Amino acid sequence: MKVFKQRWQIQKNWQLLFPILGLLGLLYSGYKLANLFFENIYLKISFTIIITYLLLKVTLFLFSKLEDKWKVTYRWELIAIFIVFAITGSSSVFIGRPLIKYIGITKENLNPFIYWILYIIIGLIFYQVLLVFYGWLFGQFQFFWNFEKKMLKRFGLGRFLNE
Repeated sequence: MKVFKQRWQIQKNWQLLFPILGLLGLLYSGYKLANLFFENIYLKISFTIIITYLLLKVTLFLFSKLEDKWKVTYRWELIAIFIVFAITGSSSVFIGRPLIKYIGITKENLNPFIYWILYIIIGLIFYQVLLVFYGWLFGQFQFFWNFEKKMLKRFGLGRFLNE
């Protein structure tokens, strides 16, 4: 455990929450993917483990590439950042879908092309707000606020930022 804490630069035990949540998220993703392809419980379990292992390898590779680019203080913060991105993406869809339906925009009463453009725009708006909110919840507000400002500038909305 001491080596693990040193590797991820964990100083306090509560910071172990992030690697645990990260592993649980990878395990869940592995299960959901295995569940798509297999009916047999033994194959599901076997492929859940294999897929989880592959996802872990990809994630660790991404960590090594992004650690220098994102300039985080501690390595465990990378896990928190990945968790925030995952939760934000899912949440923006869960909020956007009912809202677009509530407004009365459906595939049946609108051209599918226009429907998907509106769906993406509404989801993107919620994504921006939720990204900063979840970043704050996970103690990464400054990282996500800087990320958000950079994204808004790329969208041509930088003039609305007071800097």
